[in-house]
Amino acid sequence: MNEKIRQILSEISQLEDELYKLIQEQQAEFNYRVEGTKILFEKNIRKTQQRLKTGVFSFILQSQPRNIITAPFIYSVIFPVAILDIWVTLYQAICFPLYRMPKVQRSRYIILDRHSLSYLNSIEKINCIYCGYCGGVFSYAREVAARTEQYWCPIKHARKILDPHRRYAHFADFGQGEEYAKVHEGLRKKIQNEEE
Repeated sequence: MNEKIRQILSEISQLEDELYKLIQEQQAEFNYRVEGTKILFEKNIRKTQQRLKTGVFSFILQSQPRNIITAPFIYSVIFPVAILDIWVTLYQAICFPLYRMPKVQRSRYIILDRHSLSYLNSIEKINCIYCGYCGGVFSYAREVAARTEQYWCPIKHARKILDPHRRYAHFADFGQGEEYAKVHEGLRKKIQNEEE
C-alpha cells in the first residue's frame, strides 16, 4: 500500500474520532447521557418530548395510503432478516473459532434504543425497533462477511465499489500477484490477533 493511501486512511480514522467526540458533545447539548444500554434524559426534557408526541389515531389518519398499504410488505422482511441473523450467528460460532478469529459482537451492531424517545407514539416506536433490528442485522452480517473476506480473499476489485467495508482498504491491490501472498498472510495474522 502506498504512502498516500496510508495517509488518507489515517485521516479517516482521525475524522471518525473527531465525529465521535462531537456526538458526545451533542448528547450533552440535548440533555441526555448513555449509561450501559439505557439512555437517560433530564426530567424536564422527557416531559417536553411527551408533549410533542402525535397520538396513534392522529398518526394513522395523517399517514398516506401508500404507507398503510405497503406496511405488510415492509414488515414481512422481518422473517428473512431473522433467518439471516440466526444463520450468520451460527456461521461465525462454528467457523471463526476454527480460523482463530474473534467473533463479531452482535450487540455492537444491533442497537435498539430509539424506542426510548418520549416523543414517539407506539407505532413509531415499533417502526424504530424494526428498522434498528433490520439495519443492525445487515451491519452485523457485513462485518462477519468482511472478516471472512479478509481471511480468505483479501484482494481489491478492479472496478470501484460503492461503499466498501472498513477492512477493504488494506487488501492487496488487484493484479499485484507479487504482493498478494505477503498481504494475505499478514491480514490473516492481523485478524487472528484482533480483539472485538
